[in-house]
Amino acid sequence: AIQIMIGGFYVLMWYFLLILYMAQIEGVFGIYEPITFRTASFLWGITFIISGVLVIGATRHPSLQLIVYALVMNILSAIVAVASGILIIIELSEFNSISYRNFGQAKVGRQVSRILMTFYPLEFCIALTYSIFSCISL
Repeated sequence: AIQIMIGGFYVLMWYFLLILYMAQIEGVFGIYEPITFRTASFLWGITFIISGVLVIGATRHPSLQLIVYALVMNILSAIVAVASGILIIIELSEFNSISYRNFGQAKVGRQVSRILMTFYPLEFCIALTYSIFSCISL
């Protein structure tokens, strides 16, 4: 259930960033478009939602097929969490100069990325734990 909440939070934050970055005004140095926004890595949170739904389904109606699907999605969720974490680290480590018109949007967007960065290790640990217990139940 927590995977569904974290995934939903990621998707809502990406929607917030979409609204934030679409409102930018073309400045002297262009617009601010971080790598996580261009790759839509926050939409990868859908994998966390699907993984959580499959874990709940496998818990309520245990079958070999559902357990295998939940295991595969949890492994994919762990990979997505690591990849998204790496992208956010790259984004936060480099900050090219931008127009002063878009500085406010860039600052808020980077703060959202910092907040989301705290949740990626949590999602990785949850997905890894579910994967281990799925392997044990097989």
